Amino acid sequence: MPNPAQRPASHPPSARPTLLVTAVLAGLAMIGPFTIDTVFPGFTAMGTDFEASTTAMQQVTSVYLLAFAVMSVFHGPISDALGRKPVMIGGLVGYTLATVGCALAPSLPVLLVCRALQGTFAGGATIVSRAVIRDMYSGADAHRLMSRVMMIFSIAPAIAPVVGGWLLAIGPWPVIFWAIAGYGILIALLTLLVLPETLPAADRHALRVRPMLGGLVGVARHPAFARLAMATTFTFAAQFLYVVSAPIFVVDLLGKGEQDFWLVFVPMIGGMVTGAWVSGRLAGRVRTERLLDGAIGFALLAALANVVLVAISPTLPIVVIAPGLIAFAVAIAFPVLQLAMLDLFPHHRGSAASLATFASLVFNSLLAGVISPFVTTSLLVMAVSSAGFALLGLAFWVWHRASAVPAAA
Repeated sequence: MPNPAQRPASHPPSARPTLLVTAVLAGLAMIGPFTIDTVFPGFTAMGTDFEASTTAMQQVTSVYLLAFAVMSVFHGPISDALGRKPVMIGGLVGYTLATVGCALAPSLPVLLVCRALQGTFAGGATIVSRAVIRDMYSGADAHRLMSRVMMIFSIAPAIAPVVGGWLLAIGPWPVIFWAIAGYGILIALLTLLVLPETLPAADRHALRVRPMLGGLVGVARHPAFARLAMATTFTFAAQFLYVVSAPIFVVDLLGKGEQDFWLVFVPMIGGMVTGAWVSGRLAGRVRTERLLDGAIGFALLAALANVVLVAISPTLPIVVIAPGLIAFAVAIAFPVLQLAMLDLFPHHRGSAASLATFASLVFNSLLAGVISPFVTTSLLVMAVSSAGFALLGLAFWVWHRASAVPAAA
């Protein structure tokens, strides 16, 4: 794996990132969790209004993720040509308008169309913000900033469903989407006023289809990139299964109500915040390969422990302990894996950021819309499925470690 310290930043900063810059970058990353998780408590009310089944309501999540995945391929290359800020601001404007459409949707098909539009635009901010981090910083500094962003971002999945429940207490389910639209406007203004343009005009590529596709193909065909992307996808899926399946997990399997999503999200977010903090503290102190050995291996151990615990005692709080530990491991590994993929392509970081997200998003959309309904028949089946994903993640990482990893030109 290339050493990030050997790659100069495209736009070296004059000082360490300020708290405000870190907070705005984290706010951009929070768009995904807020868009997905805040809506979960409203699923029952939406299903009643639209006369939709639980399986049909899962498409509200999967459609968003699938659209996000498809467009994720293009946001990064476009930002390599036009600059980072125009893509982020344009994406936030489109995202906000689509969210207003969700609030006004008169039927489930219209809601699904607007959710697809949300996913189409959301990546312009969230994906490109990762390239911004690597544009500005390199080596341990980039690792620490990525970890701090993740530490703040990690709070969002815990806050979002709780906020969604509170919003339902003061109004019908569309109020959730109005609140998300307000967040979109706020973060767009902060992005405009706080973040610099980190890609100088001299470093941009022409906005032509052939060079853009050529850059994407070059990234996608790189063997090391593919292995790292798959390791990231499956390790993250071991945790994300519990996120996308939260309505079934909390309401159907645990028998709880709309205000009880915190029972599963708080332990997972506690694990993510702690893991991100640990990852930042170890930046520059532990070799990236050894750090990932420990983190991905621990994710599998936690997932296997989850199977045993659920088989013995499928009750609260036992069933939420191991998902929190998996989240801890994922939060340690994620910043390192993201930077490793970006560092393979210093001249096409936007394309690398897009494709680094694409594999995970495609799989996560399938996880939400296709896999989740079949593996949430019981707590034990969920635990076994999570362990299977963790095993696949470790397998790809071990394959990567055993292979020669030449740097990209």
